[in-house]
Amino acid sequence: MAPWISDDGLRVFVLLTLSIGGAAAFLAGRGLARGWRPLWRLFFYMALLAAAVRFFDYALFDGTLLSPYYYVVTYAVLVAAGLLGFRTMRTTQMVTQYYWLYERTSPLTWKDR
Repeated sequence: MAPWISDDGLRVFVLLTLSIGGAAAFLAGRGLARGWRPLWRLFFYMALLAAAVRFFDYALFDGTLLSPYYYVVTYAVLVAAGLLGFRTMRTTQMVTQYYWLYERTSPLTWKDR
């Protein structure tokens, strides 16, 4: 169906990688930002989460466990979701805690007052 996205098809990719894995990555990014952790940790944690998502794909849907291509696709999707969560939380923190210095310009950016 969509062999360039997932070896099991588009439904499994949307359910497992986008819905479950993406939600976990988004929340992990928010958690890292909430604790004022550096951004580089996100890339390490998403590598671990991508391995877990690939394992669930293998265990639940009989997917390929050791496929570097599908691992990279999963990793890229999870990093994007994690970065989105990290940036939204960091923007909220900056405009809430330093309201006299910054104002929100969008959900992902802020500017000086």
